Amino acid sequence: MPFRIALSGLNAASADLKVTGNNVANAGTVGFKQSRAEFADVYAVAFQGLGDTAIGGGVRLAKVAQQFTQGNIDFTQNALDLAINGEGFFVLSDAGTRLYTRAGAFSVDREGYVVNAMGQRLQVFPANSGGGFNTGALSDLRLDTSEGPPNATTKVTAALNLKASESALGGSASDIDITDPGTYNYSTSLTVYDSLGQAHTATMYFRKVANNEWASALAIDGTRVGDGTPNLQFDSTGAISSGGSVSYGTFTPGNGAATMSISFDYGKTTQYGTSYAVNGLSQDGYTTGRLSGIDIDSSGVVFARYTNGQSKQLGKVALARFPNPQGLEQRGDTVWAETYTSGDVLLGEAGTGTFGAIQSGALEASNVDIAEQLVNLITAQRNFQANAQVITTADTVTQTIINIR
Repeated sequence: MPFRIALSGLNAASADLKVTGNNVANAGTVGFKQSRAEFADVYAVAFQGLGDTAIGGGVRLAKVAQQFTQGNIDFTQNALDLAINGEGFFVLSDAGTRLYTRAGAFSVDREGYVVNAMGQRLQVFPANSGGGFNTGALSDLRLDTSEGPPNATTKVTAALNLKASESALGGSASDIDITDPGTYNYSTSLTVYDSLGQAHTATMYFRKVANNEWASALAIDGTRVGDGTPNLQFDSTGAISSGGSVSYGTFTPGNGAATMSISFDYGKTTQYGTSYAVNGLSQDGYTTGRLSGIDIDSSGVVFARYTNGQSKQLGKVALARFPNPQGLEQRGDTVWAETYTSGDVLLGEAGTGTFGAIQSGALEASNVDIAEQLVNLITAQRNFQANAQVITTADTVTQTIINIR
């Protein structure tokens, strides 16, 4: 009997050494969570329970408990490296199977999907077309690296100040000669785009025809498009009273692009006594563009920037938590799977409720404390030696009994 008890002790000490050794081996593994060997004593339960003189039957490994304490946050130079500061797991899709991890070392595969080293895709809440995110669904995060389509200019917004004391030239918009600066008081230009994404220079000309009234004309690429209708009219306070929205006709680029019809909004234009000024000039078109970079904020919003100056939200990184994370099944490669013991998954957004914040350009290091593990190694070694000594002692006793004559 002492042999069997001591053997259970050797097995327990060996299991403790294996758990500690695995912790030490993964001290440098991103997102790794250390484990702890937990043991229970063994008693042979007889009918109506144990007697007062019952002797234990040894020890057994009761559980290898994972320790989900926070690891240190190490900063990197990769925007796709993500760390969770607080509670939660990243959600991954492995060919449709949902997995969870704390290791946020992500990259982009050949199809533009954000994946980990095993090719498992990071899951996000998809962006809604009208703004916000659909937190009731998950989708793969994909960075579109192809060239995006252009958008033709359809509206120009101009905020100008036309000097009130400027001399009136009389006449009308038809008197504006775009080649003769003497026929207009002011001009200003901006870049507009056709349906093929080609840039064109649009120039607006302004002629004061009477007190508080200005005529205008438009030229694109040096070709006169037309006169502005109606004229810009201002009240006695300098605010625009008529002509807030002006049309100049259409322009055909001649490169195969669609005919351009641009509306001009002068609603913020004024006529004050100060000097002429262009306070704001914008348009809604853009040329083709490619992805130039991404930002991920602490709430998990993935914000993409493009070479044409455009930007958009691609999604919001989804986080998951469980009532009992120690019940998660370890799948290797620093990922876990949901089990009955872990409880049902709860999905949410970073920074809300008990979910932690997301740090972009950083990774969570292993939570293994090497000094603690070295002490555990010494303890397990002593336990192994002590149990081995029990076997030696029991063997000596057995030999003594055998040698009795």
